[in-house]
Amino acid sequence: MIREQKTTDQQARIGVYVCHCGMNIAKQVEIETAAEFASKLPGVVVARDYKFMCSDPGQELIQEDIKENGVNRVVVASCSPLLHEATFRKACADAGLNPFYFQMANIREQVSWVTEEKRDATSKAKALIAAAVQRVARAKALEKKRLPVGDQVVIVGGGIAGIHAALTIADAGKKVYLVEREPTIGGHMAKFDKTFPTLDCAACILTPKMSNVKNHPNIKLFSYSEVEKVEGFAGNFKVTIKKKPRYVKEELCVGCNECVEACVFKKSKVPSEFDQGLVNRKPVYMPFPQATPAVVVIDPNACLQLMKGKCAQKCTEACERAAIDFEQKAEFIEVEAGAIILATGFTTFDPKELPQFGYGWYDSVYTSLEVERMVNASGPTSGEIVLRDGTRPSSVAIIHCVGSRDKKTNPWCSKVCCMYSLKLAHLVKERTEAEIYNFYIDMRTPGKGYEEFYDQLLEEGVQFIRGRVADITDWPMTDAEEGKLVVRAEDSLIGVTRRIPVDMVILSVGLEPQPDAQDVRKKFNISCSREGWFLERHPKLAPVATFTDGVWIAGACQGPKDIPEAVAQAGAAAAEALALVDKGYVEIEPNTAEIDEDVCSGCKTCLGMCPYSAISRNEEKGVAVINEALCKGCGTCVAACPSGAITQHLFTDDEIYDEIEGILSYV
Repeated sequence: MIREQKTTDQQARIGVYVCHCGMNIAKQVEIETAAEFASKLPGVVVARDYKFMCSDPGQELIQEDIKENGVNRVVVASCSPLLHEATFRKACADAGLNPFYFQMANIREQVSWVTEEKRDATSKAKALIAAAVQRVARAKALEKKRLPVGDQVVIVGGGIAGIHAALTIADAGKKVYLVEREPTIGGHMAKFDKTFPTLDCAACILTPKMSNVKNHPNIKLFSYSEVEKVEGFAGNFKVTIKKKPRYVKEELCVGCNECVEACVFKKSKVPSEFDQGLVNRKPVYMPFPQATPAVVVIDPNACLQLMKGKCAQKCTEACERAAIDFEQKAEFIEVEAGAIILATGFTTFDPKELPQFGYGWYDSVYTSLEVERMVNASGPTSGEIVLRDGTRPSSVAIIHCVGSRDKKTNPWCSKVCCMYSLKLAHLVKERTEAEIYNFYIDMRTPGKGYEEFYDQLLEEGVQFIRGRVADITDWPMTDAEEGKLVVRAEDSLIGVTRRIPVDMVILSVGLEPQPDAQDVRKKFNISCSREGWFLERHPKLAPVATFTDGVWIAGACQGPKDIPEAVAQAGAAAAEALALVDKGYVEIEPNTAEIDEDVCSGCKTCLGMCPYSAISRNEEKGVAVINEALCKGCGTCVAACPSGAITQHLFTDDEIYDEIEGILSYV
């Protein structure tokens, strides 16, 4: 390969600063020896060492040398660039030096922490310093670019997390587009009767917020809608929303339910999704009384008119406002947004995957969500705990961790199962005075007031049996087991196997990622964990950010969590989105790739390689084009290009070769 003759914007006057990092580096590297070595390298005019270069006095050393000694290139030999590269670049910029005339040599993580002999560590530090000095001499002045940011925010998901984020942003004066794929917002929380550990009324907390969303002047609600396509980049997204046909005109419907009453499909076999299939609904229905928006929806897979074109259309006759529209089609709306928040929530484990628990086989085996609807005053049994045969149970088993902490299903703890099992135990005992047995693996109550709630259940007489449940059977071995379901389980506290006859079994199912999480991930170009949860940029330092700038996550789409944690995360995501749109611009780092159109052959190799979808093809010119706002400078396209047409700023071939030469010149 032919290399360019080394040229710089000006004669290099390099300052080298070797950091002790307390004793992190100094205990393994002879700092003074390394600094003296650096002072003799070509182009170096200043070489110093200091205990903590990242401190204010350390940064001031650099700034003074830039101003008084004419230093125009800076090398700091210290820790990882991931930690303090931005710190030192800012110090250079504050002193009037282009921040990209700076180079960092990592002599902590790459030297002192991994090298046993002090002599070897010192030699390696010298080699890395020599490499950095030779590389920085070729550095070019680069500038960050600024692009304007739209002040609208798209929020996907209308559960409690999405609702809280939407109201937070809207109250700050920004326009919000809230997209919910179900006919109503509210999510799982709308199905609950009480919330743990305080047993607050879930509807009393949630429905006012739902109403606020519907009536807020800064929120545009797209219910029964999905995001079809996402284009653009942070600050400048274009989101295409598919509004599915309700076959009801939203602007005319007042939610009177006259059409529901008039529907001739009297014996509908369509299970009510909201009531977890405990009862059936008609083809035209309102999900629940407090649904928001209060607009009915017609199910095209159940309505005779939409399926076969044969129906008396009594619903049309009953609607005085002429809101029924069987000709309604899907709409596609394109909106612009500066930021996006994903709050798509979770689904629950299907216990049919564990046939030993008898779900779907025994009528008296229920999931926890089914019981949530049963205990709800607006549920199918008006809050009464009754079995499918109409009788009230006198004994109930609650089995924890169904679909959680199990290598055969899901290895993770779902975090909320223990607590909602305690809540259901309290509510069922309160309403039936039944004997309650909780079968648990470990009781996990990690929250404010959670352990106290567990103590309350012990005082109420709820029984707790530690051990895994083997199976549920209806084969009796004693008279007491006749007509009962028998829970066979280990009791690890006393080391025996027990058979507990009960009238009702509740399976505390775990939380899982939404089944379409991978499709959503691809649309928004974010990452997922191997389990399918949306992946945060950093679990501690950036828990709501994603690897795509301008896209944040909140709530249980990121992992199992309870309502307070979901709300807190939604508030954090809203705050970060507001910080972006309030700023008014987004800065583009200059370490992007650039394509030489004269060399590009238009082979399209790079298009499929880019993990950020930053490369497109200019069909008119027949060459590839890079969107700098999307490019993250990963270098994948640079390495893949068979024509050598792509160069990456800050990592040009000549800079890398100089760095290699610097190491080899010492070694």
